Amino acid sequence: MGPVTPAEPSRAADPTRDMVSFYRLIGGAIALGLAASGGAFVLVKLIGLITNLALLHRWGWELPPSRSIPAGPALLPVAMAGGLVVSLLARWAPTIRGHGIPEAMEAILTKQSRISPRTAVAKPVSAAVAIGTGGPFGAEGPIIVTGGALGSLLGQVLPCSPAERKVLLCAGAGAGMAATFGAPLAAVVLAVELLLFELSLRALIPLIVATSIAGGMHSWMFEQGPLFAVPAHDFIGLRSMPAFAVLGLACGVLAAVVGKGLFVVEAGFRRLPLDDLWHPVLGAAGFALVGMVVPGALGVGYDEIGDVLGGHLALGTMAALLVAKLLAWWLALGSGTSGGTLAPLLLVGGSFGALFGHAALQVLPGPQPSISAFGMVAMAATFAAATRTPFTSIVFVFELTRDYDAVLPLMGATALAVVVTRMLLHESLMTEKLERRGLNVDNTYEADPTRMTPVEAVMSAPVDTIPAGADVEAARRIVAEGTHSGYPVVDDEGRCVGMLTRTDVLAGTAVPAGAPVLDLASTDIVAVAPDAPVRHALGLMVTEEVEHLPVVREGRLVGMCTRTDVLRARAALDAQEQPDPGWVNVGLSLRAAPRGVARSPRSRRSTRARRRGS
Repeated sequence: MGPVTPAEPSRAADPTRDMVSFYRLIGGAIALGLAASGGAFVLVKLIGLITNLALLHRWGWELPPSRSIPAGPALLPVAMAGGLVVSLLARWAPTIRGHGIPEAMEAILTKQSRISPRTAVAKPVSAAVAIGTGGPFGAEGPIIVTGGALGSLLGQVLPCSPAERKVLLCAGAGAGMAATFGAPLAAVVLAVELLLFELSLRALIPLIVATSIAGGMHSWMFEQGPLFAVPAHDFIGLRSMPAFAVLGLACGVLAAVVGKGLFVVEAGFRRLPLDDLWHPVLGAAGFALVGMVVPGALGVGYDEIGDVLGGHLALGTMAALLVAKLLAWWLALGSGTSGGTLAPLLLVGGSFGALFGHAALQVLPGPQPSISAFGMVAMAATFAAATRTPFTSIVFVFELTRDYDAVLPLMGATALAVVVTRMLLHESLMTEKLERRGLNVDNTYEADPTRMTPVEAVMSAPVDTIPAGADVEAARRIVAEGTHSGYPVVDDEGRCVGMLTRTDVLAGTAVPAGAPVLDLASTDIVAVAPDAPVRHALGLMVTEEVEHLPVVREGRLVGMCTRTDVLRARAALDAQEQPDPGWVNVGLSLRAAPRGVARSPRSRRSTRARRRGS
């Protein structure tokens, strides 16, 4: 039996295959940028057609303003009929209920990024019906899910890995958002903050390609320039920052109310003694009744957002719009119908910010910011706090308004709002549903220590071994008296020629005591090089179903890597979260801590001999 040589890296680390995969993802991203743009165009026009036919009784493809929706009793049966259609579609494709982003996250985390092809058809149709019959939603959530479904479908047609399919799903979702709003940068950031669960060039480049194409398609299909016009105002510096800081804190409280209210309404519908087929119908009746009082609360509300930012609404009208939109949205989305979250939150946050601005301008001295600046900042802060996507919200509102003069309060208020909401609300609008299903979503990005740590940094050395010239009786005695579950067998030159485990000893009772140890040991073994990453060692343990990997350099045994050693690489990352005593309170920390607590994991290990073998 010759010496054991390190196993070659797995096929997953093949550079040629990685490049082919990368180019395939870019090609898929180009196709998705075009396909999702087409989906966005069809969805917007379909919403306009259904709205005109169902509510205004006329033919037309353009989306009418929400304030033009008739507030008479005829609204009630139309809305309820739309809710029933959505429920029937949900029986065919259950994932279309709600705004859809939690379902996309769940598909990525638990279903290898597989979304049913039905979703690509049922989601935009159901959303168009819900919004077209008065639903208080925007088109952004449905088109994000539709684009993601297209990306997932492409990843199922092509020979893709689950990781590659996830990239395509995110590229399609980002392209859908970019095509709808003309906000490609925000679309990239949204995918990173909510869907990607990684930060790599392999994922970012296709995402950027898809969203840039979709952003260009938006300018061609719809119109150029900002979606919401903001009146010109001076750059907002430090003089006005305290007022916007208070606004950020208030928006954090508002976002907590928004989220908690939605969760309560959803729980109320779940407790109803009715089949869930009728929940959207009941919710439609609720938002229709609200719309009879405040028609502007229905529909997508883009014109109303523009009126809020432009200062075209009276205070009483704006306050009524805020309350009515929030109530209608709670009833509609909480009932399980199909619709988005972004546009309603922008209108609620913008109205709140404008009202706050009117009050703040009564007490602020000196040069004063514009009302539109308060509304714009509150839009971003409220959406960021409710969804835990601060970077997306900042970039998105900036792209929608192109207002750089308010960028400083936009950033500061958003950060404060997220801090407040994290204290008041455990889960966000995007993760609460998943938590109820038992899925704990952690979108923290951190370096993978198993990729960067070499095996020699965690392996056990020196190693207790069994000489190749020993007989079976001596080997059995070493195993029985030792503390390890496996021992490498080495020859006179230190080369690993076999592996003897306690399992081999128990299974080899028929082997004579005087036989050579290699008659009892396993000679068909796999080894790893000391400079190989721990991730490679972990892969070998899983695929080869072994618990011990001899570490071999130039044919000679230099250490042993076990599953415990692999876990040590991860423990080193966790140790980065442990606080150091610091210069100021070092004396207090050492006096207050129990004996041994103040020492770091590395210092504790240094006080005892390194474990040998396994």
